[in-house]
Amino acid sequence: MAGHYVIAGKAIPNHVLAMGFIGAYAALGVWSTSGSSKPKAAEPPIKAASSDEESFIKEFLAKADSEEKK
Repeated sequence: MAGHYVIAGKAIPNHVLAMGFIGAYAALGVWSTSGSSKPKAAEPPIKAASSDEESFIKEFLAKADSEEKK
């Protein structure tokens, strides 16, 4: 038999420890690469001098987006 480590008073074989570490490493890799599939599109801030200008810019961008989707 290969060997063992005594952990919390129990003899744990080396191959069981190795499988545990490999499994934990794989699980950590899967967990770290999972997440939202699509990041949110960041919109640049609108720096307008007045609220009328800001509303005009928002309407213009909405119109441009709707025409682009067609």
